[in-house]
Amino acid sequence: MRRQGAMRHLTDDLLIETYHKARELQLHDDFIFLISQELKRRDIASTSRLPEKLH
Repeated sequence: MRRQGAMRHLTDDLLIETYHKARELQLHDDFIFLISQELKRRDIASTSRLPEKLH
């Protein structure tokens, strides 16, 4: 059985907001990386609401 991460429970909008807030607060790079990986997994990393290059 594959374990699912907690970020899978967030809506797309909340995940994007979390990404922006984490960057604004300069949270740990590993946390921002995990968020960006989830954005890429959902294929929303290329939306105009995000910078072109994710961590």
